[in-house]
Formats: sequence, structure tokens, C-alpha cells
Amino acid sequence: MLSLFRKFLPNKSYLGVDIGTTSVKVVELAKNNNRPTLTTYGLLESYGHLERLNNAIQTSGFQMIEQETANLLKMAVKHADTSTKSAIASLPSFSAFTSLLEMPMMSSEDTTQAMTFQVKQYVPLPITQVTIDWLKVGERQDEQGNKKQQVLLISVPNDVIKKYQSIFKIAGLELIALEVEGLSSARSLTANVNELSLIIDIGSRSTGIAIAQNGFLKFIGQTDFAGGSLTQTIASGLNIRVRRAEDLKKLRGLIGTGGEYELSTLMLPILDVIISEAKRVKDNFERSYGDTVKRVILSGGGANLAGIEKYVSGEMNLPVTKANPFSLVTYPPEIESLVKDLGPEFSVAIGLAIRNL
Repeated sequence: MLSLFRKFLPNKSYLGVDIGTTSVKVVELAKNNNRPTLTTYGLLESYGHLERLNNAIQTSGFQMIEQETANLLKMAVKHADTSTKSAIASLPSFSAFTSLLEMPMMSSEDTTQAMTFQVKQYVPLPITQVTIDWLKVGERQDEQGNKKQQVLLISVPNDVIKKYQSIFKIAGLELIALEVEGLSSARSLTANVNELSLIIDIGSRSTGIAIAQNGFLKFIGQTDFAGGSLTQTIASGLNIRVRRAEDLKKLRGLIGTGGEYELSTLMLPILDVIISEAKRVKDNFERSYGDTVKRVILSGGGANLAGIEKYVSGEMNLPVTKANPFSLVTYPPEIESLVKDLGPEFSVAIGLAIRNL
């Protein structure tokens, strides 16, 4: 059984591996002068999904071709020239079941016993088919003044875990831990932030939505509208090839003027759907747990869309910032000019690699 939260003895360095729907990202961190230090990083991206929607590394149907994914992972590790085999990998939010439970304050031993009675109620699969773990993520007082602990319950189908174990074995890496990507983003983006934050992680084929505070994930959601949806909309609206649409999206974003204004207007309905889903997750959390989200963090490749911070801030009436996980690590000065754009893409990978340091 692979524990999702197991602590391991320190190693000289760790690989954070984020296998997304259309890319593989790796980050190697080591501890230097008591601070995580970037050793190397790499990004391998596939553009086949732009032409063929079913051409993705993995999908929300849990489909992942082990040999092909392992080959991509080996290629990413080789090009990054990593020096360790010890890897921690992320699980996409759609491959796990999560629930935030509020329980009376009690010891860890009593909480563990109580959780065994809660599992059947919240896990939609037979207990024999999943790996289950839990993590205390906070405390609060309810309306009656009673102090309660907040416990995040996570279950992952055993078949998914076995698939990841197989992929990393084929790739020649030692998979020492798996965790849901929302946990990794929460760690890298809110570790020193007491304000309740809404993380919108806009990937190529899906958008992860998480609520986090002080480095802990508290709530999670997901939508299939994402960066690829924006690209397809541009291609259809302007009657151009999707690769050209992808280039235009990255070049102009939401700030096109004159003849390029149509580019922005084409994307806004899709972006509004993503924002609407983020609002729904936020409202559900606030209504259920009596706490208020104070800010928004944009992550994933979609966070680099020009003008998106201002637009999302206006629609959600909250301050919006772009993810900067590199603020937690020491990195070579020669990549300083790249950090602003790299940060959103590597939020999960850095959160993984920093986990044991």
C-alpha cells in the first residue's frame, strides 16, 4: 500500500514530477543552507491534443498508456539531467475522491478510529478497491462556539496507483510518494499565507480549483474547460489552424486591440465558464464552513494569458495574483527573467519536490 502522506527520511534531493494531460514537468530540489534549492527543471509538452482532442497523456476517464507515458517521463528526466531517482508524483484531481470533514477535537488515535467509520459514507467505491488516507488541515469554531477540527479525506483507486507505480518503474525512477495535485499547489503557493486563498489552475485540458490556507488544501473542484478550450474557440471563430490559434492566444491574450479585439471576445465566454465554476466552488465552501476566501491565485499555463489577472479580479471582486512558487526556493540568477512565466507552470512540481525538504 502506498501512503499518500507518508513521511520519508531526508535524501540529498528529490524529484517533483507533474504528469499533466498534455505535458510532463520535473523539478529537482535539494536542501542547501537549510533552504530548498533548485538543482534542475524540465518541461516536455505535447501539442498533439490541439489537433486531436483525444490525443492526451491522460484523461478524466483515467486512461493513461503506461509505456508511452514512461517514455515521455524518461525523456523529460534525461533532458533535465537530473541526479536523483527518488520521485514524488502528483495525481490529477479527477483521479481521486476528496472530502473535507469537520469533527470534534480529539487525539490522533481517536481521529483515526473515527475516520474508519466515515470512509464508507464518503468513498464511492468498495473499500477494497481504494487506498485511503487523511490529513488534519485546520480548526474552526462553529456557530455554537464549539471548536472543531477539519480533516481532509482522500481516496485513490488502487488501479490508478498501480498504473503510476508501473510507469515510474519503467522509467527507472523510485516512486516514493503520490499526492493529489491540489495538495502540492497548496504547499507551494500558500505555505506562508494565512489568508484563505482560491487557486485556479488552468491547464491544457482541465482546470483544477482548490481552496487552501497555510499550505494546506481544504477544498477541491475541477472543470474540463481549460486552455485548450480557449484555443479551439479561437480556431473556430477565426477559421484558422489550432496551432496558429495557440500562438495568437499566447501572443495577445485578452489585451488585443483594433483588429485583434475579436481574439479577446472569442475567449471570454469560455473564461467566464471557468470563473463561474470557481465561484461555485468558493460559494459552496463558504456556505458549508463559514469562512471567507480573501484572494485568488492563478496557476497553470493559463495563468500566463495576457490580461487574465485584471479580468478575473473584476469578475470575482477579489485581488488576483499569478502563482510564484519559486519564492520558496533558491534558484540560479540566470533564470531570474524566466521565473515569472515559469512559476504558474511549475507550481505542482515544486510543491511535490519541496514536500520532504
